[in-house]
Amino acid sequence: MYSIRNNDAFVKPSGLESEPNIMTRNLSVEPPRVGNTLAELRQLRALSLDELSRLAGVSKSMLSQIERNQANPTVAVVWRLANALGVPLGQLLDGERPALPAITTVAGHATPSLRSPDGKCELRILGPIELAGQFEWYELTVQPGGRLESEAHEPGSREHLTVLGEGSLEVRSGTDVSTLQANETARYVVDVAHSISNPGAGVVHALMVVVHAA
Repeated sequence: MYSIRNNDAFVKPSGLESEPNIMTRNLSVEPPRVGNTLAELRQLRALSLDELSRLAGVSKSMLSQIERNQANPTVAVVWRLANALGVPLGQLLDGERPALPAITTVAGHATPSLRSPDGKCELRILGPIELAGQFEWYELTVQPGGRLESEAHEPGSREHLTVLGEGSLEVRSGTDVSTLQANETARYVVDVAHSISNPGAGVVHALMVVVHAA
């Protein structure tokens, strides 16, 4: 998942803070990993993390950790999630994948986003959570003077950036710099420190695709 850097501080998507309501007892068998199933069911119902949090009575930060398999929820938490989603408890515990319709839609308000510390760059996360770390795409909005910085990704990773409509963006990949004009696309390596900035006087919109190395 893309991260935003401001000097030495990183800003992660909201909802990744740690929370103590997690099983900590050592087990000989790994607990069920319900994250992928939970994410698919939530997206199938066009629910945002905030909406599912309110329905289930589970904090947004906990939901985010569960979906990323960074936390193993208690049975009580899984029970509340299953009730909120209207599925049997076993569907989450057993990792059964829900049957997906031929076409699914995600409401605009359910699309998560990242924002830089200065508030001048926003990334709307358009790709599904199960592809995070493999293939990601974002709608990028950069205010005048805004700068989106990132540390190096995995060796061999690349980004593809297309400026939509008016304006231009400056792309830096390591020591290389290029200015991207309206409707142009840049393809560049991101296994080095890299950044995108808006040197102009107007807001610039772009589409960014990140392809992580296999």
